[in-house]
Amino acid sequence: MNTLYERDEAVIAGIEKLRFFPLEVVSGHGCTLITPDGRELLDLSATWTASGLGHGHPAVADAVSRAVRTAPGAGGLSAVHPDSVGLAEDLLALVPGTGERRVYLGHAGSDANGVALRACRHATGRRTVLAFEHSYHGGVGVAMGVSGVHVDAGVPADADVAFLPYPNPFRPARDEVGADVAACLDLANRHMATGTVACLIVEPILSDGGLVVPPDGFLADLHEVCRLHGVPMICDEVKMGLGRPGTLHAFEHDGVVPDIVTFGKVLGGGLPLSSAVGPAALLDEPAASALLTTAGNPVCTAAGRAVLATIVGEQLAERAAKVGAVLQDALRALDSDVIGDVRGRGLAIGLELIDPATGGPDPRLAAQVSYRAWELGVVVYYVGGNVLEITPPLILSEEQAVRAADILGSAIDDAAAGKVDAEEVARYAGW
Repeated sequence: MNTLYERDEAVIAGIEKLRFFPLEVVSGHGCTLITPDGRELLDLSATWTASGLGHGHPAVADAVSRAVRTAPGAGGLSAVHPDSVGLAEDLLALVPGTGERRVYLGHAGSDANGVALRACRHATGRRTVLAFEHSYHGGVGVAMGVSGVHVDAGVPADADVAFLPYPNPFRPARDEVGADVAACLDLANRHMATGTVACLIVEPILSDGGLVVPPDGFLADLHEVCRLHGVPMICDEVKMGLGRPGTLHAFEHDGVVPDIVTFGKVLGGGLPLSSAVGPAALLDEPAASALLTTAGNPVCTAAGRAVLATIVGEQLAERAAKVGAVLQDALRALDSDVIGDVRGRGLAIGLELIDPATGGPDPRLAAQVSYRAWELGVVVYYVGGNVLEITPPLILSEEQAVRAADILGSAIDDAAAGKVDAEEVARYAGW
């Protein structure tokens, strides 16, 4: 009999696969995934943060069960129902802002970002979008065309996008990161001074580009440039927001209030749900210009309300700050010359693997460490070529954090010692 993975290979389209090892899972609970043979894996990805409350969280399960049994239709396209309106009200209460605001409800960060970008173009009458090199804002449409990761991979860039360099404190392009920040702000200012910029979209932590944490104050300085020129700032919190960075919102770190904030992944508790929160003047017109039949459906919006209530009620942002500090300390204590940097905020952590002889990135090693970690009982992926992206569920315990660091240390040691089958790893291309 074929394995589950072999059956997948025979029927699921390759264009939607991003595989790092032959991961087969049949169930999950908390921070644990279960394989067909009963093996337990500690999940340090949370499905790229989408399972932010872990697997099978009772609050989400109860909300979804209720909604499925009594669902008033399948979407909010031409009707209103309590959970879609309630979720929008919940988001407006949790996201800072002034004036009359609206909430767009969608299925994924891709459409939330795409709608925000199109709304800014329509409202301003301008076309240029400022985005960042190595950024990720979506896998379809205009959001894909302004995602540096996709453009790096050969996807055609949007005709009216201009990319800015994202300052990386570990690998400054100039002598020091302050010079990189100044250069980025100067370039942004020059673009905006032309009067053609519709909006700027930015991740407060560059996630898929290598879990890059910018210098303190960078987002605030960038926001000031936007305000100077009257350019809306879209803050993409799809992957890094809602408790993960140790604050409810990642943009809080620099004390800014973006014009539009987009959410996804964790918001749905594992179900397809996204949102954009911003001014009515940007998100109200033109009517019926962003239509998804099942967007705002009762099941996903009920899950979203349960997720937000859980994050706030169980103080998961504070927990992420505390457990994230334990995990980062444990990772920094690992004795390995191939670890170049451990960085992050809360439970958004990047571990950069390097060639100790040159200090340069070592993508080959990252692929092998990810594979070996899976063999040893941990699910972790790499981004930016050579950075382990460690984004476990927000319910991770301190004991699990220490155990995770220990297993990752063993995986790094084994890979550095040549104990991982390079040919087998090569079958799984990852990024």
